[in-house]
Amino acid sequence: MSRIRYFDATLRDGSHAIKHQLSKKTIADYCEAMDDAGMYVIVVGHGNGLGASSLQVGLSKLTDEEMLMTARKHLKHTRLGAYMIPGFGTIKDNLIPAINAGVDLFKIGCHCTEADTTRQHIEYIRNQGKEIYGILMNYHMASTERLLEEAQKMQSYGAQGIILMDSAGASTPEMVKKTIATLVDHLYVLVGFHPHNNMGLAVANGYIAVQEGARIVDGTLRGFGAGAGNVQLEALSALLTKEGYELNQNLYAMMDTSENIVRRAMKEDRALTDVSIVSGMSGVFSSFKTQVLAAAKEFNVDPRDIFVELGKRKVVGGQEDMVVAVAEQLSHPIRKDTESYMLESLT
Repeated sequence: MSRIRYFDATLRDGSHAIKHQLSKKTIADYCEAMDDAGMYVIVVGHGNGLGASSLQVGLSKLTDEEMLMTARKHLKHTRLGAYMIPGFGTIKDNLIPAINAGVDLFKIGCHCTEADTTRQHIEYIRNQGKEIYGILMNYHMASTERLLEEAQKMQSYGAQGIILMDSAGASTPEMVKKTIATLVDHLYVLVGFHPHNNMGLAVANGYIAVQEGARIVDGTLRGFGAGAGNVQLEALSALLTKEGYELNQNLYAMMDTSENIVRRAMKEDRALTDVSIVSGMSGVFSSFKTQVLAAAKEFNVDPRDIFVELGKRKVVGGQEDMVVAVAEQLSHPIRKDTESYMLESLT
């Protein structure tokens, strides 16, 4: 049995949780502590990836180059990774500078039905001799058959693995089992899974993905990430070890780094709040939480109603401007029976 590769997104997805304000010290301390812990790669950057720092999704404290170069100085054994979504970033403005900063591995993401948008980026990175993986975001919004079709496109472009991103934490174990098994059966590249914890299922879903043949788990220490957070790699490691899987990762080193570095960087521990749970139920990207809470306060509406309405409209990352429009509509009038409205909308 091949070993599980951990793609550590703590210094990328975790940025969402602190409004993209990671410091050089946190990046340096984390990379130095985790360099010998057995992670396959540590991905660093703005929560939405290279080129994403903006008023719309959040301004980063540091530039992409500052973050990557800081990490590069403190990684001797572990690969340095970067994430990019075409539309936020470009080859000229973002991928080339990232390569020059010493990035070893790239993840190129897109909405789950738009693999075509990644072709030139995947091909370019592969031609530069770097590792490249395709990410299908919000995978719950497409059928298994469509996901396989999109994954095969990325595979044909040169991606060395395909990772399904449960962007909204909307997955059930049954969904994970069916989808991962299908991709493993029909692709010749590695398959991975990126679980979020909006409904408290991240560890269970990550474990099922591994059982079905996924050999990449994309997660964070302490669950540091958007909304309710990501799969907590320490907890998943404990479960996999208990079930007899051999891991390269040093569990105690992960726990120590989680307690001594990540805990200090977090404003609060990830928790299953009402808003996070409704985000998962509605299938809306977890990183919308900040904008939703702000709009709910401005228009005096229930943030849960905003998430439900966004879910009905199948809003995806990059459509954050819809949050204010929905909140304004809901404010005339304010819905009193939130639970009934939510259940009616979802069913």
